[in-house]
Amino acid sequence: MNTSPDPETAVPGMDMVAAQRWLQRRASTSPWLHEEVASRMAERLKWFREPPANWMHWEPVNGGLLAHQQLRALWPDAPCHVAALRLPEALQATHESRGTLWNPLSWRRGNGPRPADASTRVRMLWANMVLHMEAQPQALLRRWNTHIETDGFLMFSCLGPDSLRELRAVYAQQGWPEPSHAFTDMHDWGDMLVHGGFAEPVMDMERITLSYSGAEPLLAELRSLGRNLHTQRFPACRSRQWRERLCEAIEAGLPRAQDGRLLLTFEIIYGHAFKAVPRVPMKPSATVAVEDMRSMLRGRRG
Repeated sequence: MNTSPDPETAVPGMDMVAAQRWLQRRASTSPWLHEEVASRMAERLKWFREPPANWMHWEPVNGGLLAHQQLRALWPDAPCHVAALRLPEALQATHESRGTLWNPLSWRRGNGPRPADASTRVRMLWANMVLHMEAQPQALLRRWNTHIETDGFLMFSCLGPDSLRELRAVYAQQGWPEPSHAFTDMHDWGDMLVHGGFAEPVMDMERITLSYSGAEPLLAELRSLGRNLHTQRFPACRSRQWRERLCEAIEAGLPRAQDGRLLLTFEIIYGHAFKAVPRVPMKPSATVAVEDMRSMLRGRRG
């Protein structure tokens, strides 16, 4: 099923208000699964010949604070910019001096990441495990495009449609609403990248199967990763009796490993794409930024 959203509307079946509340939550630690995915995404950086001269980390607390330090160590001379809804907290969390209060003067002295604003342009934008919780991903891709220099690139990851398939089966068997909104397929992400002004998108995916000792640690893990944003989810808080029933259904319905641990699948989508050289529309007159004109001329000479 094609879940590609219209550029100006939400992902089908996704609650925009709930998604915005999730993005605005207060957080100081990163989910370990996000750190693992970021580490695997970092391995793909070897595909690029030259390291980025500067880069931007989009929502680093959600994407992985350990991964942030890994990238900064990989490119110690490349200025880093941080973009986040809760920007002061994100800057404090990503600052090298984690034991001291964040000082807004420190990034001016070159010590620590710099806050990104609308005019920030970078060679690489890094966004780990963000898109699947975004209600208007096409608009976000266009916004990312404006932050990337021509011939710069985007690196991102997100959950794919096979994620939580075992849990979805349990909910369907019980006649309950979906446990999560639908996640977009990697081929649809490729199409949206092109529509968002990117070129040469490269997409790949892998499935990670996690095991749990029981339903309670499984549910705790899921709460650290996100929330159920489906518009048809249960409209109110569930009772203690329902939670007990949920745990019983999970224990009985999820597949188990040979050692008896519960199994749950996560499909991870990885993607990267370059910002395309802008094309001048064929009109009697047109206005082109000097930077874009230089890029077009370099492309023609190449």
